[in-house]
Amino acid sequence: MLKRGPKPKGKVKIEWSPDFAYASGLLVTDGCVYRDGRHVNLTSKDIEQITNFKMALHIDNAITMKSRADEQVKKYYVVQFSDVYFVRFLDSIGIHPAKSKTLDKVFVPPEYFFDFLRGVFDGDGYVHSYFDPRWRSSFLWYLGFCSASPKFLHWIRYELFIRLGLKGHITKTKSNSCQQLKYAKSEAIKIVQRLYKLNCAMCLSRKKLKICKILAIVDMLGGKR
Repeated sequence: MLKRGPKPKGKVKIEWSPDFAYASGLLVTDGCVYRDGRHVNLTSKDIEQITNFKMALHIDNAITMKSRADEQVKKYYVVQFSDVYFVRFLDSIGIHPAKSKTLDKVFVPPEYFFDFLRGVFDGDGYVHSYFDPRWRSSFLWYLGFCSASPKFLHWIRYELFIRLGLKGHITKTKSNSCQQLKYAKSEAIKIVQRLYKLNCAMCLSRKKLKICKILAIVDMLGGKR
């Protein structure tokens, strides 16, 4: 009789928490689930992004570096690991291989939605601010999420409408390579207040700092929070 191979062990503890939801949001944006049904990869220019991901999932895999196909300098940080059970779990909540253009709703427990969204924001989100030269002291700022999957953005927009009554709007980028869901001023503030509800919440510090600077200008100009 042939002996069976060793039973695969799960590296990731599959249990919803704020950090686990945050890591799931990072995977949706900067991550990759391989078609082999085993491997998960996260690649980022930001070492803090990779470190946060490792801490959120409690994994100890080494961080390596790589370059793009048309580049020689290795400037991207990478963490990759194998976990059959985790890949199956990701598939069950809507995070599949080759997800970039097929991503739709992700089944996240309601109480962890904004932790998940914070991960999405740290991966493919942005904030943009400027003083409008046409009007004195007119400070404008936007918060947005980018994705190659329109269905995913429509789902986020729906969730933010149901939870916070926000409308936002979806536009195409100039290159038409992806779309962006944008929120301005008062709507953006409501999202930020939920993303960073707790000071100890895991996040990408440079994006949080940028938002804090924007809110400081809003306060200085007497804007409403």
